[in-house]
Amino acid sequence: MLIGKEEVIDLFKTGDLIIYSTHGVCRIDDISDKTVAGETKSYYTLHPINNSQKLQISIPVDNDNVMMLTLLEADEASEILESFRSPGVEWNPHSNNRNREFLNVVHSGNRHEIAQVVNTLSRRQIEALQANKKLYEQDRKILENAKTILVKELSLALERSESDIERTIGEYLHESMATLTP
Repeated sequence: MLIGKEEVIDLFKTGDLIIYSTHGVCRIDDISDKTVAGETKSYYTLHPINNSQKLQISIPVDNDNVMMLTLLEADEASEILESFRSPGVEWNPHSNNRNREFLNVVHSGNRHEIAQVVNTLSRRQIEALQANKKLYEQDRKILENAKTILVKELSLALERSESDIERTIGEYLHESMATLTP
């Protein structure tokens, strides 16, 4: 593989499942050299595994601007799932600041921190529903996107269905919220 004029060891290989930016879990279909604007570079060709639109993504191997992560190992995934038994992150009452903070966490790729954001937003959503209210729209979007990707990754790492992961998260949240309620 070429990166500039140097040979490098590939981070990923064809067939690997990875987390790619906000597209979530993707499979690497190919790694090949392409010439764009007179410059030859190595590119990953990948597609989201839940790909109803047949999206294909081509990204330079040396692109540091986009998050590409290996999937979680089962032990780390179990630890993350268990984290839903504990309160999430501190709630920032200022929606613009809160959303900026939460988006920064989501874009960081740190799954433990992402799980804490999902945890916090899920708790707020439950509380809102119990009060016949709705979660603030920006919070709802962050929750929906981050949770979808996190649940898919936990499902793959733990070899359980997505619905089972969702059910477990819900149980952990309700159990821990019940113990917090006087």
